[in-house]
Amino acid sequence: MSRTRSVVSSTPGINRRTVLAAAGAVSVSAGVGYALRPSDSQAATTAESAAAEGPVAVSRQAAPAALAPFTRGTTLNSVSAPLGAGGYRRLGDGPAWGRVVRTELASAHAARAARRTTMAAFVQFTDLHLTDVQHPLRLEYMRSADRHAWRPHEALSVQGAVSLVERINALRGAPVTGSPLHFVMTTGDNTDNNARSELEWFMKVMSGGRLTPNTGDPRRYEGVQNSDIPLYWQPDSPARDSDKQDGFPHIEGFLEAAIREVRSPGLNLPWYSTVGNHDSLPLGCYASHSDPFLTDFAVGGKKLMDLPEARSKALQDEIRSADDPRGIRFRELIQAHTRDLRSVTPDENRAPFTRAEYLKAHLDPAYAGVGPAGHGYSTANLDADTQYYTFRISDDVIGISIDTTDPGGHYQGSIGAAQLRWLHRTLKETAKDGSYAIVFSHHTSQSMTNTHRDPAHPNERRHDGGDVVALLGSHSNVLAWVNGHIHRNVITPHSAPDGRSFWEISTASHIDFPQLARVIELTDNKDGTISLFTTLVESAAPHRTDYEDLSQTGLAALYRELSFNAPGARMDLSGGAGDRNVELVLKKG
Repeated sequence: MSRTRSVVSSTPGINRRTVLAAAGAVSVSAGVGYALRPSDSQAATTAESAAAEGPVAVSRQAAPAALAPFTRGTTLNSVSAPLGAGGYRRLGDGPAWGRVVRTELASAHAARAARRTTMAAFVQFTDLHLTDVQHPLRLEYMRSADRHAWRPHEALSVQGAVSLVERINALRGAPVTGSPLHFVMTTGDNTDNNARSELEWFMKVMSGGRLTPNTGDPRRYEGVQNSDIPLYWQPDSPARDSDKQDGFPHIEGFLEAAIREVRSPGLNLPWYSTVGNHDSLPLGCYASHSDPFLTDFAVGGKKLMDLPEARSKALQDEIRSADDPRGIRFRELIQAHTRDLRSVTPDENRAPFTRAEYLKAHLDPAYAGVGPAGHGYSTANLDADTQYYTFRISDDVIGISIDTTDPGGHYQGSIGAAQLRWLHRTLKETAKDGSYAIVFSHHTSQSMTNTHRDPAHPNERRHDGGDVVALLGSHSNVLAWVNGHIHRNVITPHSAPDGRSFWEISTASHIDFPQLARVIELTDNKDGTISLFTTLVESAAPHRTDYEDLSQTGLAALYRELSFNAPGARMDLSGGAGDRNVELVLKKG
């Protein structure tokens, strides 16, 4: 369990401006939220005013009274767990995780359960990492230095994500209060390599439709898993690659099944989107949208699949150091290994997508699903080239999605000065409206350490996580900061000397085991405190796998089992008991 971190009480000097004129205007029809689209006169032309004065999306309203709790399909009921001992381990039904009450920020009064009323209930997805596994820019070859640099289950990320959508659709209420679930928020790294192919898959997984997780040759897979390179699991081959030596199975027809058409029902809830570094930057770390080399290589017909250990380690160190944010040395590496490149089928759909293309995809009516239009983003965001916004969660709560990706490059995050000023103004105005706030981002406070300047705004200061914590801690209406990025469940209390406090809720990814999403419920305890309940859920796929079952559901189950057994995978990503199913008590601001 994380210790309480101090919140610096000072805040940036900021001039007050009017924000969110529509914040109190709620329009709900049949339980589904809609975006309030701006008129031409409301669409702002500057980065600050666009986000501040743009439309507010509206989610479902909270139930007026508590209903029967619904725990089926959650980790309060059962959790996948390894069977037996040794190397490769099969999964089965494991014991449920209980609930822990955390009182670092406020005392829990005995009679609160009988008095509490529901304020909101929603679901967080994070780090889906929908992966075009045949993409030429992928760094699989770094596995020669770090075995977890490539994961044997990545070809099944789409099937796994669809199964998670199916799980959320099957939840008939919130686990503690029984309230209807109001929306789903993704907190970034929805795609893995900033590829148009992956963005299309993400939009269809969330909103519904048919998709084929394949690029290049439409008839067959072309990548490291049929390369005959023993560094990678070759599922269709009986050859003893390095993973089969650890117990990985031989599954005839695996790759053919992995690139078959997939059908997603789409979420039956409104959903919103927050951007992550893998959504913004090629390879999740390079500020290279203006570099034609990376784009040409991404869509071209050559792919590097093998690299000596020493060179792989050097590349990994370069990426971690943040000394090559524009990928210059990466380009030099590819050019130095021209003779080692293998031929693949070129595909224009592998091109990196821009910020504008990301926004346009969300605004495309073809991906509306049940809404809201734009999934939080608006034409004002498109006009101003911003990716942050607000939306009304319920009568008492507003959601704020911020953009913590750094356009200057590197995988860690930061926030620009203009956005920080907008966040400050927004929190002040929502407090006047009597609303509490939930803030969503991709990066955690501890992973916002990257202050490379934005090439589009070279004179603008970038702020780290400490500055964001200080700002949020200076507003008494902030209840929680919900994020991802670190692929681990961690819940951190933040408190300031004047008594203002909030919880930071970081949730594990859906690419690494234990592949979780989180339900978050807000309740007013009617005793001067608020409780935030968090409950983790797995996908709908069965815990047990059948190697003969290569159906969409069978592959989703295999996705989970392979992720558990991925060589080099960390075994602590589920966090401690106090980071999983919890009640987080907070004083009312």
